[in-house]
Amino acid sequence: MENTVDMANVMTSDAAAGQAGGWFGMLVYCAVVFGIIYFIMVRPAKRRMAEYQKMIDSLQVGNRVLAGGIYGTIKKINEKSIELEIAHGVVVEVNKNAVAGVESK
Repeated sequence: MENTVDMANVMTSDAAAGQAGGWFGMLVYCAVVFGIIYFIMVRPAKRRMAEYQKMIDSLQVGNRVLAGGIYGTIKKINEKSIELEIAHGVVVEVNKNAVAGVESK
């Protein structure tokens, strides 16, 4: 009878060790997946956002920009908006975040 009791204890300890290893493996797997997602999606998005913010901060009067699908020349820069001249004597105010690009001079 003693052998059967010892075998039962050995079997339950092996099962517990296997379950603990399974959880650790799953934790490592999740960490690897999140790491891949971070390096493929999050980091490049942060870099693009930083470049865009740098472009917005570098706007100057006289730059020709594309804002909301309309090309215009910056006439005045406010805190959150810019005034664009889209035709001779036609000035519109647009949000700075609407600027999609700046043409080089």
